[in-house]
Amino acid sequence: MLTPHKAANEAGAAPLDDATDDIDRGWRRPSRTPSLAEVFGSIKTRPTGPTWKKLLAFLGPGYLVAVGYMDPGNWATSLAGGSKFGYALLSVALISNVMAIILQALCARLGIASGRDLAQACRDAFPRFVSWPLWALTELAICATDLAEVIGTAIGLNLLFGIPLEIGVLLAALDVFLILSMQRLGFRYVEAFIVTMLGVIAISFGIQIAMADPEWGKVILGFAPTVEIVKNPAMLYLAIGIIGATVMPHNLYLHSGIVQTRAYGRSLPEKREAIKLATMDSTIALMFALIINASILILAASTFNRTGQVNVTELGQVHSLIAPLLGSAFAPTLFAIALLCCGLNSTVTATLAGQIVMEGFLDIRLPPWARRLMTRAVAIVPAAAVTIWYGDAGTAKLLIMSQVVLGLALPFSIVPLVMFTADKHKMGALVAPRWLTVLAAITAAILIVLNIKLLVDLFAAL
Repeated sequence: MLTPHKAANEAGAAPLDDATDDIDRGWRRPSRTPSLAEVFGSIKTRPTGPTWKKLLAFLGPGYLVAVGYMDPGNWATSLAGGSKFGYALLSVALISNVMAIILQALCARLGIASGRDLAQACRDAFPRFVSWPLWALTELAICATDLAEVIGTAIGLNLLFGIPLEIGVLLAALDVFLILSMQRLGFRYVEAFIVTMLGVIAISFGIQIAMADPEWGKVILGFAPTVEIVKNPAMLYLAIGIIGATVMPHNLYLHSGIVQTRAYGRSLPEKREAIKLATMDSTIALMFALIINASILILAASTFNRTGQVNVTELGQVHSLIAPLLGSAFAPTLFAIALLCCGLNSTVTATLAGQIVMEGFLDIRLPPWARRLMTRAVAIVPAAAVTIWYGDAGTAKLLIMSQVVLGLALPFSIVPLVMFTADKHKMGALVAPRWLTVLAAITAAILIVLNIKLLVDLFAAL
């Protein structure tokens, strides 16, 4: 079995503990174990040839990241927003997607330039009294993520096969073994599984949108922002939920880790090109995610809001109501299939993110199966307990609440990311351009202000 250092060297990387490296001079500690050591630098890239052929080798990580932007928690907030406010919150989906593109570009840059994922960067840059609370907050965010994904998978199993919610929650934990089996074959198999599930989701929603026949003029107007979103506390609450479901903290850690599965070389020109191609990959994938997210909201607006059903929030409700509204008995099955695929995808990527976060912050060294079981247990046990305790009746409130928790936790991941990628001592010649740093800082500021506004409104309502 290869050690992390040997794995890195065989992938064409320089020794990871070389404290004299220019990039390492800006950090408190030199980089050590690579992110996801068992698949680090395992996918070959094309050093020559046309750009589109080079891009093919980099396509994959962006789609794993995109999964987090269309998870079951996103469904709950988008369905609630579409049924209650029609197409108005499409503008929030668009804005949050632009934010996601900016932030994921920084994640790819951090991973490639520094050889660290975001968790490792926090560990190597901050003292423990700062990095450990950041780790705890990130684990809390992953618990909220898993809560949404476990519920979504369990509801999908219940709708399709009649499996009780409590049993479905436990079955959702088996994704650990699914990831282990796929990774033994190669990380490309994980990516292929994710892309296949995304294809099924897209086809399912494409058919349902065609059945719903939305008012396309209103759809286009819905992408224009309105001040009503900030003035209306109920609308703002759902808007923050959509942002929390779209720009997710664990995705920042995930992307900065899995981008390093590519063997892109160690020279400055090779890294520059790798950053460009990885950014193209994530941007393409996130535009696909926007289409799915918009489709969910459009479906809710064109079926429920148009018929006066403005309080549809339960995923089970959608399944039972959608058949008479769309005039097709097949529509609920399509919805359930898409939900199950979405839940499976999300649990796979959340498990990988959990491994990156725990390994990166704590620098633990365990066999892959033990690491995955540990990181999965930290996140899924609280999620399963809450889901079983509240049962089917409270799933919608829990889903929306989980997304708001993610929105509130997000700045604690964004601020370090922006700090690191703007620091020339840490990033060297691959420091983020000034314009990108400014956009990312504006994004962070907007999110923080919206979160403060949401908290004020929530406390005022008590």
